[in-house]
Parts: sequence; structure tokens; C-alpha cells
Amino acid sequence: MSDEEHHFESKADAGASKTYPQQAGTIRKNGYIVIKGRPCKVVEVSTSKTGKHGHAKCHFVGIDIFTAKKLEDIVPSSHNCDVPHVNRTDYQLIDISEDGFVSLLTDSGDTKDDLRLPTDENLLKQRLMPLLISKPLDAGIPIESKFQWGDCTFKLAEIIKEGFADGKDLVVSVMSAMGEEQICALKDIGPK
Repeated sequence: MSDEEHHFESKADAGASKTYPQQAGTIRKNGYIVIKGRPCKVVEVSTSKTGKHGHAKCHFVGIDIFTAKKLEDIVPSSHNCDVPHVNRTDYQLIDISEDGFVSLLTDSGDTKDDLRLPTDENLLKQRLMPLLISKPLDAGIPIESKFQWGDCTFKLAEIIKEGFADGKDLVVSVMSAMGEEQICALKDIGPK
């Protein structure tokens, strides 16, 4: 026996996995799946009938939740697929630095300073929904009804900057999965 005390400091999730297994035949449209190592939202699922010697197969079409790239996979329906743990958390925006990092207020009162405004050029080229409104902060319609998953993040970043500069009290939604995080939506909760 040793008289020394051992102290372990860890920021791990106590062995929690970034994914969990789920049978391919039970994954549905609008669910999540890992395709080619990327967390994706399922936009299309089709199932083929069993062949003479094989399993029924599921054909998944998914959109990467961070890059908006379209990915596809075919898996036997009785086999397990990896499904990512996807979390969406709201934070109040405190500050935006000149280099694009945001300072966010957590529910516990701490600050989160490790996220940048979204600026992925691939999302600009491959946006899923066209933006029809140039300045949604000035319109009477809630922002969350205009900005949904997959919109052009360059536009979202500009609207966050504009709203912050105008003194609006903003809440950003952060999507996290498989060790990645990205701002994906914005809510205006009134003036400061």
C-alpha cells in the first residue's frame, strides 16, 4: 500500500461515447446517423427487399450537420449503424471579438469563449434553403422561423454581428456532436 494520494483531473465524459448503435432498419427520416465518419441528418431513407441470398438493405442519404455536404450509405437493415449524440444548447451572446470568436453566457453563469462565428465557405456554396430576407432582425417575424438548420452560415454570422452592433439581446443555439460544435441558429430576445 502506498501513502501517496493520487489526484486525477479529467475533462472526459466518464467514458461516454460520441455515438451509440442502432439497427439500420429503425433509423428514419429526420433522425441522425454517422456516414463516412461524419454526423448527418437523414433526409431520405429507402429500403430494398431481401435478395435471394442476402439481407434487405437500407439506403441512407444524409446532410452533414456541420458542413452541409450530402453523404450516402447502404447498410443491411439488420446491422447496427452508429448514431451520433447530437445536442443543441442555447447561450446568451455577450461579446464578439475582432477575430470572430464569440463570448457566450452559460446557464451556470460561466462564459464559453471557444467558438467562432460560423464562416464555412462550403456552406455558402451548398446551402440547403435560399435566404429570401436580407435583414430579418428588422422584420416582425421571429428569427428562428427564418433560420433553420442548413442555411448559409455566412449570412447568419453577418446577422449576429449586425444584431449585436445594434444592441439587441441575442441568444445563439449551438449544435454539438462527435466533438464538434457550431452556431446554428439565432434568437432575438429584445433590446439590452
